[in-house]
Amino acid sequence: MRTYRISQLAERSGVPATTLRFYEDAGLLTAGRTPAGYRVYGEDAVERLAFVSSAKLLGLTLDEIRELLDVREEGACASVRARLLPLVEARIAETADRVAELRAFSARLAAVRADLSGPAPGGPCGPDCGCATAGTTTVTTAGTPAAPESIRAVCALDGAGFDERAGQWRRLVGRAGAREEIPGGLRLSFPADPGLAGEIADLAAAEQDCCAFFDFTLHLAPAALRLDVRAPASAARSLAALFGDPV
Repeated sequence: MRTYRISQLAERSGVPATTLRFYEDAGLLTAGRTPAGYRVYGEDAVERLAFVSSAKLLGLTLDEIRELLDVREEGACASVRARLLPLVEARIAETADRVAELRAFSARLAAVRADLSGPAPGGPCGPDCGCATAGTTTVTTAGTPAAPESIRAVCALDGAGFDERAGQWRRLVGRAGAREEIPGGLRLSFPADPGLAGEIADLAAAEQDCCAFFDFTLHLAPAALRLDVRAPASAARSLAALFGDPV
């Protein structure tokens, strides 16, 4: 049976060596050792990586993927399907909830834009000017703030995709007027701009398609926008890479 060194497996599978080491630590991949201490992988590692990549695209957590791999080792496709089906159904429900939330937010933004597009009254802002009555809207694109702590950090983007997404976020971060640390993440403050709010909401939705472990809460108030981003401790590096110093 053919074996692979870590560099060979990375080239064959398209998965970076750093990710292969991470998968090994997470129990998704097993490696032998040469007498010199180098990692070696069997031919089955290629199939396991293909399975892991497919599962990540479904938004499954590492714990769920590891469980599926254990079921897969039993050799019965029917057992894998029986375990995978409820996981996919759960992701469909979660996605439908996020879509509904974003549609409601989009409708709210359209209403605010309509109010702000009309003629402004003379003098300062007041209760009937359309600014204050826009009120404050809060949209959360994940579960409760505590939820990310129970979700493993699994990103479905490849290296190039992650770099592109990081660039999008960091350019957006550059438009923030202030940032501060909050429990489990950070808070970014932006000028009150419905167009910018829509851009943030779209990017947050795209991010959760590949990184379900992020929790985004967007607050829209007459004077400012505020984005809270939370992630589990295991995603600290992803949080720093996406929302670090702006470019």
